[in-house]
Amino acid sequence: MSCINKSELVLRQHFRLLWNQHAEWTRMAINAIVFASPSEDAEVNRLLQNPIDLGVALDRFYGEEVAYQFTSLLTTHLQLAAKMIKAMLAGHQAEAETAKRSWYKNGNEIAQFLSHVTPCYSYAEWREMFFTHLRYVESLATTLLEGRYEANVEVYDLLELEALKMADMMSRCLIMRFPRLFRSGGRPVRKVRHCVDE
Repeated sequence: MSCINKSELVLRQHFRLLWNQHAEWTRMAINAIVFASPSEDAEVNRLLQNPIDLGVALDRFYGEEVAYQFTSLLTTHLQLAAKMIKAMLAGHQAEAETAKRSWYKNGNEIAQFLSHVTPCYSYAEWREMFFTHLRYVESLATTLLEGRYEANVEVYDLLELEALKMADMMSRCLIMRFPRLFRSGGRPVRKVRHCVDE
């Protein structure tokens, strides 16, 4: 059994919250798009807050430039997903495939980024993790479009678990790379929207 101190626990909970929100609001945004919900704009806008929150979480360790880079990459990830899903919904297969290729290219860039800022996991490991995330997100859309609602729920369960694994990978690496920040007397984790209370 491994033990962690309070600062480490707060960081782990914080990243778990943010990545769980990423999965949760992704699903709700997809549902809103597919079913043309009047709440679509509000839900998509809330989802787009998530890359900002994750960027703020990284700012403490790497500064504004790196934080902005991750926010930009993850925002593009969400925008391309929406573009692909809307093309699928409209039956524009060629457009959907073009968006999907760009989406995976962006996913590869995210894996490269994460392998630099959290290097205790390799590029190959991050690529496999994030491409799994992409496959689950696409499956959320296709199961809805095909009316396979029980399958959609099952996919979301997998997406949620995978998001928590990504959160733990990030927090574990940050703790290993910046151990001084988690010793007694270190700076507290910066709070962002819905952050875990210390």
